[in-house]
Amino acid sequence: MKITYFLMGLLITPFLIFAQGAEKGLNYLDKNEKQYIQLLIDIGRIISPSGQEQERAEAVASIMKDIGLKEVRVNEMPNAIGVIPGKSNKSIVFISTLDDLAGVAENQRKAAKPPFFQDGKIIGPGTNTSSTSVSILAAAQAILQSGHTPEHNLVFAAVAQEETGLKGMKHLFEEYKDQAIIFVDVLGDGHRISYGALGIHWWKVIATGPPGHTLRGGRPDMPNVNQAIGRAVDRILQLSHPIQFDERRTRINVGMISSGNVFNHKPESGFFSLDIRSLEEEIILDIEGEVKKILSEVAIQTKVQLHMEPFQIMQAGQIEGFRESSLVKTAAAVSQELGYEASFSNSGSSNMNVAISQGVPAIGLGGNRGGQRGFPDEWADVEAMMNTAKFVFLYALKIQ
Repeated sequence: MKITYFLMGLLITPFLIFAQGAEKGLNYLDKNEKQYIQLLIDIGRIISPSGQEQERAEAVASIMKDIGLKEVRVNEMPNAIGVIPGKSNKSIVFISTLDDLAGVAENQRKAAKPPFFQDGKIIGPGTNTSSTSVSILAAAQAILQSGHTPEHNLVFAAVAQEETGLKGMKHLFEEYKDQAIIFVDVLGDGHRISYGALGIHWWKVIATGPPGHTLRGGRPDMPNVNQAIGRAVDRILQLSHPIQFDERRTRINVGMISSGNVFNHKPESGFFSLDIRSLEEEIILDIEGEVKKILSEVAIQTKVQLHMEPFQIMQAGQIEGFRESSLVKTAAAVSQELGYEASFSNSGSSNMNVAISQGVPAIGLGGNRGGQRGFPDEWADVEAMMNTAKFVFLYALKIQ
């Protein structure tokens, strides 16, 4: 009997220690909500368009140091990174985004006052995306306050240039790919969880040809960039791949067409955007091959030069059996613990694509964050921000 009770004690004690640490950390988050509201006001007011994140990165790194993270640094991207050391040489990497859309930065410059708190919201341009950085900072602080020593190193990274090619994430991935158990892209409160990556390739197709006045160039046998653009767009949008591979979420779209600015002049250049998507990278590459053939043929027909410039490339990727892994099931368990049933998707499109496309486990936490992103009345939801912090906190504690 004594041996039985002793063994039971060995089994129960770690659970009790974990439960006590979890409760302590969650209570800490609840008690310090006002602190995190102010933190978002301070970070969100910093103008941080993609490619110009240095000031916001420095601010996030300063907070990391204040709350006690180790190895805090801002690298050349600039990514802000801090670590809670664990027992192993492996890492769980949590990611938030530093940069804003260019339109958000413009709204910040025009705003009559800084962000402010009202009725459960933090209102003001710059708050929506930045709420995820506050969430991972809050989660990190709660872990330190809980007294729990994690099994693995916990890396908290606010990455730059998400809007312009996932450049910060690519740099972070190269640094941690050999030691990462999983990358967790923090985009929301975990109502939606992505475990696979939808490939999204954005191209800018540029047409160039001889300019001229209508009287000197308005004949059907004279090159006109608009004719080339029109023919190319028409043929590209007739490609059958979206119908043939509909179940792989294959899509082709032309969202922007631009050229010229006067009625009586033939423009020298113009462009159209090209958005190609699929769960299969091979399908995207096949579409791009067909597009290049079309552009070559149209260029010969119209005597207008056409070439493709990459704007943003997010590669597709799926990891076989990943949906049933403990890494994904733990995320489901955390969402239930927070009181909701998460929906799951194998078609995420975010920083997580960088890892998934290389066969390295990653999930994306989606869900509520706020609203009106990109508009002057942009806002972040405080409850969602705190739930996101709780999700990150619990997930960090549960992964063994």
